[in-house]
Amino acid sequence: MGVFSFLKQVYHLDTLDTRFTSSSSVPYKSVIESRGDPAAQRADAAAKAQSRTQLSKWNTPEFYLYYVVIILAVPYMFWIAYNVSRPSDPRYHKFEKFLSDGWIPGRKIDVSDSQYSMFRETLPYMAALLTLHPLLRRVWNAVWPVNAKKPLVSAHMEQRLSFDYAFAFVFLFALHGVSALKVFGILYANYQVATKLPRRYVPAATWIFNIGTLFANEIFNGYPLRKAAGLLSPPVLAGAGLNAVDSPLMEWGTWLDSFGGVVARWEILFNITVLRLISFNLDYYWSRDKNQAGIFETASKTPKKKQLDPANLSEKDRIAIPADVNDYSFRNYVAYAIYAPLYLTGPIMTFNDYISQAKYRPSSIEKPRTIRYGVRFLLVLLAMEVILHYDYVGAISKASPVWSDYTAAQLSLLSFFNLHLIWLKLLLPWRLARLWALVDGIDPPENMTRCVSNNYSTQQFWRAWHRSYSRWLVRYLFVPLGGSSFRNWRAIARSIITYICVFTFVALWHDIQLRLLIWGWLIVLFMLPEFAAAALFPKRKWESRPTEYRMLCCFGAVFNVLMMITANVVGFAVGLDGLESIIRSILHDWSGFLFLVTACSALFVGIQVMFEIRETEKRQGITLRC
Repeated sequence: MGVFSFLKQVYHLDTLDTRFTSSSSVPYKSVIESRGDPAAQRADAAAKAQSRTQLSKWNTPEFYLYYVVIILAVPYMFWIAYNVSRPSDPRYHKFEKFLSDGWIPGRKIDVSDSQYSMFRETLPYMAALLTLHPLLRRVWNAVWPVNAKKPLVSAHMEQRLSFDYAFAFVFLFALHGVSALKVFGILYANYQVATKLPRRYVPAATWIFNIGTLFANEIFNGYPLRKAAGLLSPPVLAGAGLNAVDSPLMEWGTWLDSFGGVVARWEILFNITVLRLISFNLDYYWSRDKNQAGIFETASKTPKKKQLDPANLSEKDRIAIPADVNDYSFRNYVAYAIYAPLYLTGPIMTFNDYISQAKYRPSSIEKPRTIRYGVRFLLVLLAMEVILHYDYVGAISKASPVWSDYTAAQLSLLSFFNLHLIWLKLLLPWRLARLWALVDGIDPPENMTRCVSNNYSTQQFWRAWHRSYSRWLVRYLFVPLGGSSFRNWRAIARSIITYICVFTFVALWHDIQLRLLIWGWLIVLFMLPEFAAAALFPKRKWESRPTEYRMLCCFGAVFNVLMMITANVVGFAVGLDGLESIIRSILHDWSGFLFLVTACSALFVGIQVMFEIRETEKRQGITLRC
């Protein structure tokens, strides 16, 4: 296999996640078996041919024009960001202090972002864990082999989850030191909510407890023991001046706080665990529905909804079908909530899915695909490092710049690249965590479906960005709140309220800050034009004029992209002040207006390419809905 053929496989959607290229309702084992079946392949080819709603446009004069625009625009965008990052720029001295020595000769690197800096520093340790953790599992399996007296499935799950449970304690105490006790305390309290309260109270109590935990963690800064000791034994007066000094109990609390582990501020990373706690409680709540009982039984006087092979479930069934009642034990709950590969960053799995995969290793985990996924991670890491050596957008933002000193083009592209760096810094830990899980025999969903630049729909963007979180929101919040419907004005109003509730939770879950609340509400506001346009210009009325409809959609998508950039710039990049400066620079003179027209034209071209990428996927039988 040549290098280009290998890279083509590396960047195939199937390498990223088999969920993208096969139906969630079809067991992946069936997909594997169909590879060598000519009849199945012919049927698959026929299905793909039927999906070809439009002929390919890649070799048309229209797209040749787009290629010229892309060849000119993309390097120019990089040049603008690079140009304001050079030492010759008059503002360089303001942000130079945020730069570090780089590994590319003659270049410094911008690692001013605390999240990426922490990831970069801990990467060698994470790589060591990725190797050591599966090896320790093998040692565990050798020392405590499968109990031959038990059914093979139960024995295999017992062996696997016992290791995950034991490793959770070691991992958590190494990570958070004495604060691990606080984490276990919250886990225990949440488990009591799920298992001790009357069933009808569990959903409301679960949400109240976990949202309350988010606020309490933020307000009390992770509950330092020194402050807790101060409530029981306040400071005492001592010395000639009778100054207040810590009591002996407070000093002991300070001493305990010093054992903070590798990550002392455990509360910062706990938000992701909250999602798993809610997942366990609600999966357990739904499992107690009598209609779900006996779903795998093959013979019964009462007809069952499905007769399924538990060893060969589709992803959809792994999530929807409850685990056995005995599987909702405290041990399994802790093993799931503190599962080491996914504990820090996700991706997020439901409890039902985790238990199903613990019983039966997913067919989607294949060694060649896992290797290609690892190569893809390394290439993303290389791209991030190279960009940070040449574009210092993070350092510029950190230096409290006078935004009015920058032109409209510079301001806009600094913000644009800032969003890309945010995407990359989130993508890298998610990919590394998923790679670790794949090596360990668990297949969580891929979090990032597309590049942040490859999105034109606000609604579809949220299916592609932090995908496992989006799916979690749909299952545990959006659908229970009633979902969305646009059949009448009352349904529309209810749907808007649902979206506001969902994105308010999303904002608070990220961080309890006003700017993130504004970001969440802006997302909902900017969804409304898209919903209105879809209602006013339904696709079925334009079936005889596909080109005109494509152009109309593209004009609307340009507006959509501008709105999405605006919301994310406010929430994660330059804030309201920076956005105000961008708008002022654009409206200040004709050069700013000319830049806006040029930028919109470039976006128009890019969106046409996005449309065709999705049409190409449809011709291959792939529909991602994002």
